[in-house]
Amino acid sequence: MPVNLQPPGKGDLLPICGVLLGTAEAFIKKPDRKDLLLIQLASQAAVAGVFTQNRFCAAPVIVAREHLASGKGIRALVVNTGNANAGTGEPGLAAARATCAEIANLLDCDADQILPFSTGVIMEPLPLARIIAGLPHCIAGLREDNWLDAAHAIMTTDIVAKGVSRQITLAGKTVTITGIAKGSGMIHPNMATMLGYIATDAAVAQPVLQQMVRHAGDASFNCITVDGDTSTNDALMLIATGASDAPAINEADGEACAKLQAAVTEVAILLAQAIVRDGEGATKFITVRVEGGSNVAECKQIAYAVARSPLVKTAFFASDPNLGRILAAIGYAGVQDLDVQRLKLYLDDVLVAEHGGRAASYREEAGQRVMEQSDITVRVALDRGAAAATVWTCDFSYDYVKINASYRS
Repeated sequence: MPVNLQPPGKGDLLPICGVLLGTAEAFIKKPDRKDLLLIQLASQAAVAGVFTQNRFCAAPVIVAREHLASGKGIRALVVNTGNANAGTGEPGLAAARATCAEIANLLDCDADQILPFSTGVIMEPLPLARIIAGLPHCIAGLREDNWLDAAHAIMTTDIVAKGVSRQITLAGKTVTITGIAKGSGMIHPNMATMLGYIATDAAVAQPVLQQMVRHAGDASFNCITVDGDTSTNDALMLIATGASDAPAINEADGEACAKLQAAVTEVAILLAQAIVRDGEGATKFITVRVEGGSNVAECKQIAYAVARSPLVKTAFFASDPNLGRILAAIGYAGVQDLDVQRLKLYLDDVLVAEHGGRAASYREEAGQRVMEQSDITVRVALDRGAAAATVWTCDFSYDYVKINASYRS
């Protein structure tokens, strides 16, 4: 089961005026499960996004980027699970475009006003006919209060649906933010490491919205890793419908923008952490914080070396305080002028290492106590500056191998 993660209930995910969601069971990979989602947007909605940097990016990523760049108002997003439509060449691009064309016909708009997204098995042909057959069911079920079904419809190996809502007040008016995400394995930043959709009824100019989604992604989905594998299909989308009564945000500075940015980022962080807590086979949620660095880049470099290490992750699964593995990961992280004599390593409140080796005060039973917890913090103090970075990861269990060994069956 996910690590200290409760799935959202239907009433937990607040509707966003200007966003309608409909799902279908299209049998894209397996029967009797929601696997197709259509999100219809009000005509005035602004949309921004960030995508995977994987050079083998999926066909829908290519098409979605093209359609966003066209400058036309986006009217709908479509998401299928069970098939990534990645590594599919020109036929995959044609299938993604055909999906957009079919939705455009059904919604009476242009094909480049549709953004396609896919997730699932790579290098398999997209079952286009099943998707097209499922779209009328999605349209028939379009509702504002359908966020929970939408969260279920985008799941792959996820155990639970992931969704968060928040409300804030801008200029005396209530503004709502709701987000959903999917992800459990093939999780590593460069950009989003999953599929995520966050919407608000605030009015935000598109250039400001783009800055907002990039900031939120960098603070959240670009700070998680489950297995060190960056997906071909990653995307994080931010939608602003402008349906609230709050004044429009047209500049990237100012109190209203900062307040909305903080709320969007909080939603993104909670969704990102939920992905790690639901990491394939995860039994531990681990925060790796590196502080006292010369710059943020070197702090992240060290944090990811620790968080990605299979030896570190398996030690956490076993609750085995074999903490020399953490020192080894710090040492090979690639910070060439790192002075290990000045470094301190903590496991929660327990000082583990200093002066280049085991701390004189460290006792294995103290390390064992922390390792048996389900939530653990690894803190590395470098003592070479004021920069810091935090990364969230999980352990490697037997189930991770089982899940990925049988992923296509």
